[in-house]
Amino acid sequence: MADQLESKLGISKKGISCALDLKEKYKTHQPICVPGEKTKILMPENLLNINLDLESLEDPMPLSLMATRDPESPMSMAAAARLSPKAGKNKFVGEVMRIVADASKHENVTHAINMLHENDFHPKAIGEVVRQTNRAIVQTRKQFSSALRQNLHALLDGEMAPRLFVKEFFQLTENGNLRHDIRKRLVTSMLLSTTIRPSIKFLFLENFDRLPEAVRMTIIRDVLTAPENHHTEVIKEELAWIVNNEKGGSFKYH
Repeated sequence: MADQLESKLGISKKGISCALDLKEKYKTHQPICVPGEKTKILMPENLLNINLDLESLEDPMPLSLMATRDPESPMSMAAAARLSPKAGKNKFVGEVMRIVADASKHENVTHAINMLHENDFHPKAIGEVVRQTNRAIVQTRKQFSSALRQNLHALLDGEMAPRLFVKEFFQLTENGNLRHDIRKRLVTSMLLSTTIRPSIKFLFLENFDRLPEAVRMTIIRDVLTAPENHHTEVIKEELAWIVNNEKGGSFKYH
């Protein structure tokens, strides 16, 4: 009976469980990771990649939750685009998308879903939503990158408090869905910079656990293997302590 209901509605117990887990992640501001990749944060491109198996995230419930609750419109748009083909085939899922359109905090998501309904989820309409999502991804990243540059100039000119700079740095890199390699390069350059004061670098390390583990370990490796100078010695000591604290043992960089 349950299997028949799941088949009719297009949802599953695993999908509902996944949606509840996502709800908690949004509530506690935890990153959403690619299924099976605990160190890889889910990006809008992952949702648009139809060749990527997202496991329980493929279910309409978690996708509709992302389309409704995600704080960044590219992620919400990408979730709606991923869900669209299912909505075209399943009446219940189509009605769920109407609710998403009404509840989403992003006007472009509401507009896109309404357009999909008007066109009965035709493949061309779905393709247009995918194109709109790709444009939103590029535009959002440009905006966040520009804001990062402006904040850095304000910090160096003494017009922005260090703690506020670091706080906004992490907010911008997270909300802007910056690629992991870009995020790694930015943090590494901050820690190795000769113009950034040590006190600011320690503020970065206070927030170090907000980065995915793979990114953290790559940053640690790059900083510990960088040439020695008086700007980096204390930071290397602190990173060595972080490695020992996370992994155990008696790691030393010397």
